[in-house]
Amino acid sequence: MSTNVTVQPPSPVDSEVAATAGSLKSLVNRLRNLPQTPTLEQVDSLLEDVELKAEELRPYRSFKTGNYARHRVFRNEHVELLVLCWRPGQRTPIHDHNGSHGAVRVCEGVMWETMFELDGDSTLRYKSARQWVPGDVTDAAVPDIHQLGNPEVSGQDMVTLHLYAPPLGVLNTYKVGSSEVGRYSPEQFMDGAGI
Repeated sequence: MSTNVTVQPPSPVDSEVAATAGSLKSLVNRLRNLPQTPTLEQVDSLLEDVELKAEELRPYRSFKTGNYARHRVFRNEHVELLVLCWRPGQRTPIHDHNGSHGAVRVCEGVMWETMFELDGDSTLRYKSARQWVPGDVTDAAVPDIHQLGNPEVSGQDMVTLHLYAPPLGVLNTYKVGSSEVGRYSPEQFMDGAGI
């Protein structure tokens, strides 16, 4: 008895994501050639497959005293790739990505991620917390609400690689115990230009 099996060819994005793992420059080239916005699973795969070397991060490795530093590596209509540098105690506001999904890879240090959710009255409440170490990749789907930070107790700087699809715009911000929604533009904290 024969069975007919139809095999779907991989999408152009899947083919691009399946390319050989490589350097940060190789990742940028892969992102540049994406024909469409990648899915969250593809974004995860892209960050998991990159083999980062300290010298590749060096041009993006600078810190601020008041707030974490954001350095754009690459951006087009489909994706945005950033390196963020954090001193101990620095963190994001509680936020969502307002229609974008993304993933974060910890390159140096320890990252704390706190997850939140809206209850039936649209009031923000705590959901869970996680810790991530170098090499770990975490992601945020739409409509996840979270806060990332370098814990004060770490005593060390943190460097993270972020990939968003599509690129971030203005984000929604939240406060625990409140239904108030604010606006936040991470663009105002951008330092330097990318590849």
